[in-house]
Amino acid sequence: MRVFARLFRLVWGADVDRPLRPVLAVGLVGSMAGSCVWAFVGIWALRRLGAGQGTVGLVFFASAAIAIAAGYFGGHLSDHVGRRPLILVAWACQAGLMLAFLAAGRREALGLGLICLGGLFFQLGSAADQAMVADLVPPERHESAYAAVRVASNLGIAIGPPVGGALLALGSWSALFAGGAAVSFLGFLLALRFLPRRGAYAPAEPPTRHSFGVIVRDRPFLLFVVSAAFAWIVYVSFEVVLPISLVQGHGFAPSTWGFIVVVNPLLVTFFQLRLTERLRPAPAALKLAIGLPLMGLPFLFLSVVDSVAAVMAMLLVFVIGEMLWVPTSQAIVAGLAPEDVRGAYMGAFGSTAAVGFALAPLLGLQVRQSFGDATMWTLVASLSVVAAATGAAACRIAVVRTRAAAASAA
Repeated sequence: MRVFARLFRLVWGADVDRPLRPVLAVGLVGSMAGSCVWAFVGIWALRRLGAGQGTVGLVFFASAAIAIAAGYFGGHLSDHVGRRPLILVAWACQAGLMLAFLAAGRREALGLGLICLGGLFFQLGSAADQAMVADLVPPERHESAYAAVRVASNLGIAIGPPVGGALLALGSWSALFAGGAAVSFLGFLLALRFLPRRGAYAPAEPPTRHSFGVIVRDRPFLLFVVSAAFAWIVYVSFEVVLPISLVQGHGFAPSTWGFIVVVNPLLVTFFQLRLTERLRPAPAALKLAIGLPLMGLPFLFLSVVDSVAAVMAMLLVFVIGEMLWVPTSQAIVAGLAPEDVRGAYMGAFGSTAAVGFALAPLLGLQVRQSFGDATMWTLVASLSVVAAATGAAACRIAVVRTRAAAASAA
């Protein structure tokens, strides 16, 4: 046990709250299962199903659109029936989806329809996961808790694709999907055995009001949702558009990108919690105002210098911005959310990731095709600045509102 504790502290950089540890274990396995299969699903659709590139792009857009609705719906439902049941249902559906991929064979319509369902099943329990973190730890520990969960997620993302690649190399598509189903079922078993039924900071009673009406009247939160949508477009541009830009516009080999991109989850795994703990006293608005431009502005230099070393340096700056943005924004939403509708708030906020995955490839590649690489990265950089401005403004409004509420109560 001492060896395990030392290894845990080496990776995470700090101890985490004991109630949070089951969430970390389930999150690590979940990220591993999803990335193990999802990294290869597009290739499967093209090569195994024989679908066209345009069709596959539309299918991923449809999956992301479904995920937008599923995020809010899952969070709303978790406020009424509890976090744990939603998480268990999502895990069971994910394992079933992997088996359905296995049974699809070469049937294109069935396979593409299953990819669309991925947005539903992977997002359904996501808001419950995020809300459970705030249910388990006190408010002053939210940011560190979300940072710890993110470390687990990125560690899973670093492990999953190599495992999936090994399954493909040693077996076939059937081996990949069977392996993904097995890992997903392991996640289900871990969640069933270890996730608590209720957190110490969970709301005492289910909500008696409809969450949608509360959300649409919460202007600071809506402004923050707009900020998050822009931020996710910037983030997904790094994941999806940057490799296309480097390979087609800057002469990189696809294998080179494979070595470069793994730096992202490794840096997050080893430095996220360390950075979050070090900067905990800094105001949230300041972290967003600095972090989000750090994600978008470095790509402007691609038109000036595009060596491997330069791209690695840009990626390092991007990751620092990303580590400032993600746990800070999750903690802000957990603080903005009324306790009784916390799940719905986390679901609405989580849906902005799907907005990024839906719009970033569509918008970025269209601009690149029409106006070139430099214009595309100028657009991404501009969106990062807009995201920073709106996010910081939402933080300041929320702080004023909190102080006014506290003064009124006093």
